[in-house]
Amino acid sequence: MNILRSETGVIGLLKQKFLAVGWGGNALISLYISVVSGVIIALQYTPAEPFYSTSSIELLVPYGSFWRALHYYSSQAFLFLLIIHFIAVAWENTHYFERAPWLRLTLSIPITFLLLFTGYILRDDATGEAAGLIAENITLSIPLVGDLLNNFFLAISSGGLKRVYTHHLAGLMIIGAYCIWPHIRRYSTRWRFHLPLICFLLLLSVFMVTPIEPQRFGLLHIAGPWFFLGLQELLRYAHPFWAGVIFPGLLIITLLYLPHQGGRRAVYVGLISLWLVIYLVLSLVSYLRI
Repeated sequence: MNILRSETGVIGLLKQKFLAVGWGGNALISLYISVVSGVIIALQYTPAEPFYSTSSIELLVPYGSFWRALHYYSSQAFLFLLIIHFIAVAWENTHYFERAPWLRLTLSIPITFLLLFTGYILRDDATGEAAGLIAENITLSIPLVGDLLNNFFLAISSGGLKRVYTHHLAGLMIIGAYCIWPHIRRYSTRWRFHLPLICFLLLLSVFMVTPIEPQRFGLLHIAGPWFFLGLQELLRYAHPFWAGVIFPGLLIITLLYLPHQGGRRAVYVGLISLWLVIYLVLSLVSYLRI
């Protein structure tokens, strides 16, 4: 039993290979594709005219629709695969569950959500504009430092999308790279091992249109990003600070201090499961409003 559970045992090696070449490797490949396609899009994007430049990418730039779709779907794939990789690391709970890398991997989850969320804001369509206003209201609701944080990170009402663009392109990317660096350094990813995922993203980008919703008057409900629906629904019932800061913060803190072993681990897993069930229900209610 000890041999099988050791890092040099057959099961331990298979688990490590699964984490490295499987979900983690696919997540990294999706990230690389997202970064490359994002750079191409950024060369054509103007934060002073966000909606016009976003629309122009598809209409005027050669293969612009493809590059925008590739960036969108590879980013979505990275988030999805990162979450699965995160669950696999927590489930494996031996070699990979070291405190410092675990803390940084955990922080990479909210950073990735913020990257995708700011990407929605930068579209400046109906969904992006609503997402920006909600984010600004949540930030301003933070006691004492709300104005300072909003002026540094957002300031959409007063300064447009310049700060959001800067953080999406540089600030959040640097922090995210720092968070996932121990996992990138742990193993190398070969493109040839992930050809099915690459082909899937390429084909998806060719045949699927990237969402963009023109501004419309008279809408009573605008659905935000799919991962934001639960929080958007919770904002109907609670103060922005409690719904947008405390509620998601509880999940992050619980994950950060998830015990490696012992009886307390089951308690923490139960709290995390309860949070996820509540958020899933809220997301479903919000989706049914559409």
